[in-house]
Amino acid sequence: MSEAEQDYSAAGEIGQVRTRRTATQRAWLALKKAPFSAWFGMIVIAAYGFVAIFAPLIAPYGESQVFPAPFAPWGGEHVFGTDQIGRDVLTRLIYGARNTIGIALATTLLAFVIGGGLGLVAAINRRWLDQLLSRFVDILMAIPSLIFALMLLSIFGSTITSLVIIIAVLDSTRVFRLTRAVAMNVVVMDYVEAARLRGEGLGWIMRREILPNIMPPLVAEFGLRFCFVFLTIAALSFLGVGIQPPTADWGSMVRDNASLIQFAQYDITAALTPLLPAAAIALLTVAVNFVVDWFLHKTSGLRDEH
Repeated sequence: MSEAEQDYSAAGEIGQVRTRRTATQRAWLALKKAPFSAWFGMIVIAAYGFVAIFAPLIAPYGESQVFPAPFAPWGGEHVFGTDQIGRDVLTRLIYGARNTIGIALATTLLAFVIGGGLGLVAAINRRWLDQLLSRFVDILMAIPSLIFALMLLSIFGSTITSLVIIIAVLDSTRVFRLTRAVAMNVVVMDYVEAARLRGEGLGWIMRREILPNIMPPLVAEFGLRFCFVFLTIAALSFLGVGIQPPTADWGSMVRDNASLIQFAQYDITAALTPLLPAAAIALLTVAVNFVVDWFLHKTSGLRDEH
């Protein structure tokens, strides 16, 4: 390599480093200007993620370990007592974060792969394929999702694999609609037409021309869709057809300990036991919505009024 080529390569590397550094600085400045609600949401999400990842190290006992004292009171060996068969409630809460959040995240990712991919294809191919996919999605959206999920889980069984696939397919219809709508505003642009005339393939156009220009609404929808999937899984577990025991899950924990609420006049801590997983579900949902609201505001081009 000649000296001139080496100088050119070095200059390119320096430019890339400066670009990455500038992007990092812009991201940090944006975070510094984030409102308190967004910071609260990010801290809560980070805390939940930490608990979910390191659950085996944080939990005081095994996920399905049974003790001889069912419905033990708070304190002592069991901070939040035990459930109806003697399992430590705090341990179940910690493992429930890993199971419930992990399954909801995997389901949301799969829903976006299915719905986002088909939505992009439908937006680019405006012929029979678009009509076929759109009408199929209309049929699925016409059926109440929770009832449809209950029916399918009763047919295929309440395994984690069935749960993820069924909810992902049902939720992908919403992702399809949004992706198709926002992508249709991009496919008519001149640079997309120029890529077609250059002979670029469908996959290249989707990855390089359309997807980068529709990411903000998709990222915001990912947060909202995660909340819906998260609540759906909790609801199905509460009804007994979601995540099955002995796997810890917040929805099933509410169902298993719901009878303790009637003893509030005798022991208020016992009555609070079924509210702990419900509060964990609510807190994460609120935190995600705070972050999504802030992200939508940042990407909308609006400016704060002072």
